[in-house]
Amino acid sequence: MKYLKFNSTSVLFLLSFFTLTFSLSSCGIVRPGEVGVKQRLGKIKGGVRQPGMYLHNPFFAKIVKVPTRTLNMYASLNSLPTKEGLNISCDLSVLFHIEESYAIKVVETVGVRNGEDVIRSVLRSSVADVTAQFFAKDLYTSERHEIELAIAKKMTERLGDRGFVVESVLLKSINLPPNLARTIEEKLQAEQRAQTMQFVLERERQEAERRKIEAEAIRDAQKIINESLNEITLKYLSIEAFKELSKSHNAKVIVTDGKTPFLINQDGK
Repeated sequence: MKYLKFNSTSVLFLLSFFTLTFSLSSCGIVRPGEVGVKQRLGKIKGGVRQPGMYLHNPFFAKIVKVPTRTLNMYASLNSLPTKEGLNISCDLSVLFHIEESYAIKVVETVGVRNGEDVIRSVLRSSVADVTAQFFAKDLYTSERHEIELAIAKKMTERLGDRGFVVESVLLKSINLPPNLARTIEEKLQAEQRAQTMQFVLERERQEAERRKIEAEAIRDAQKIINESLNEITLKYLSIEAFKELSKSHNAKVIVTDGKTPFLINQDGK
């Protein structure tokens, strides 16, 4: 029977290796954007750990890291009902984070890894409830933003005080049956044409109103002028015209009946 022989160098190397391994495994590092929760023999010990380095016994305890930064969860949902009774599918993203003060509760109730499963379940139910209140065409119009807000609000209500905060829901793509998508597109185009025609008619109506006001103004001005042109006014204007002619150095021929002057230039024009 042979025996293994260890010299002092080998023993020192092994001791150093085990010491280093134990030191690394007993050191927990919590990075920025997350907090730590210490578990010892399956039980929570202490409060929430802020970013930093923490020592623990790796055989009986561990540091569970809970992300508090914004997380992006992608989901593809099918067979969603609409108000007219159709089924659609959509791809969307949910931006959410875990409240730091709820980190221990999240670890105790659902666990960090299962937190996304909770979000996904609530998302599916909330989206179905919201889309059932809207028509399929609303997903292609300005109502789309209202639908996103309604889904986020519904998820917040259902998550309650679990510690998950829904920041926003983003609808990326909506998939409709081909015939329905074409019908909706044609309807939207018809509505746009109708709105354009309404704009044109309103512009023409305003132009007609402007012309009417302009014609009435010209009519009133002419009426005032006609009323003011009496015999005395005409004589006065004739006198003023003769006075202006007297100041001119050009030769003029004046033909008049004593009431209204006719002016003839020297060149006969």
